[in-house]
Amino acid sequence: MHGYVDHKDDLLKRLRRAEGQVRGIQRMVEDDTYCIDILTQVSAATKALETVALALLDDHLSHCVAEATAQGGPVAEEKIREASAAIARLVRS
Repeated sequence: MHGYVDHKDDLLKRLRRAEGQVRGIQRMVEDDTYCIDILTQVSAATKALETVALALLDDHLSHCVAEATAQGGPVAEEKIREASAAIARLVRS
């Protein structure tokens, strides 16, 4: 079972909201909206996706990584490397 299962509905709601924001940005470009207004909406959509990413990361750490750490050994080491790589990707984006 994935760590986010308890928050799945909230994640899906946030993703639908972000999807709506991106569609709105597309309409703004089609309608030749002022650049700064579009950039403002891009920033809002990016923040929405970052919120989803952080929630998923939190769930992964508190469920998957914690469970693997309790087992110890190579499984724990792999989960920690995996989480570290995911954090690095989020920081770079």
